[in-house]
Amino acid sequence: MIVQACLNGARPAGFHPKLPFAAAAVAQDAVLCVAAGANELHVHPRDEAGLESLFAVDDTVTALRTACPGTLIGVSTGEWIEQDRDRTCAAIESWSERPDYASVNLSETDAPDVMATLTRRGIGIEAGLATAGDAARFVALPDRPSPLRILIEIEEQEPEAAFAAADAISDVLADAGLRRPILLHGFDAMAWPFVERAFERGWSTRIGLEDGRHLPDGTLASDNADLVRHAVALRARAA
Repeated sequence: MIVQACLNGARPAGFHPKLPFAAAAVAQDAVLCVAAGANELHVHPRDEAGLESLFAVDDTVTALRTACPGTLIGVSTGEWIEQDRDRTCAAIESWSERPDYASVNLSETDAPDVMATLTRRGIGIEAGLATAGDAARFVALPDRPSPLRILIEIEEQEPEAAFAAADAISDVLADAGLRRPILLHGFDAMAWPFVERAFERGWSTRIGLEDGRHLPDGTLASDNADLVRHAVALRARAA
């Protein structure tokens, strides 16, 4: 069961005073998260204007590899970043400092093309599933890649509906006989309930300012490392 630190995501600058954007700031933050017990890192690289950009991956990954040697690094390929399939795939093809893996949302039309490009570049895939429909689409793909892991990421904020959505995805995967490592996570009000649910099931999880800014007791986290420390403590209690 790993704890992945998700450092920034698509959150705006005002979301938290310690939200890291620039490559150097992301690297400094990552060092603290790894020291707090994070096993992996997930980032959304930003350009000089602070905007998400797949063309900023080289600078961010280079900074992370220097700061946290040996730590696996993942990035997002969300369609909202480049807003065009050809630009997304061209950015991936341009990476000289490749991340270890990239997440691909199966809710997005161009997911198969993005996964094919990542596979061609030798980059692992986190198959992001937010609904049972996403799961059904993934298992039915004619040239389905073998992902590094399945990323079950639930946006619902009401516990009963959120847990039901996660269970429905898990059921589709089980029915298809797809057995890959699972990382389960939620957002905001459901971030910590899903951390606990993941550990109950022996799955991995993630935590960080991309997913929420509060600690389990509802107080504001001081930074990403603060969130990671609490997740690692929960994992120790669940072991």
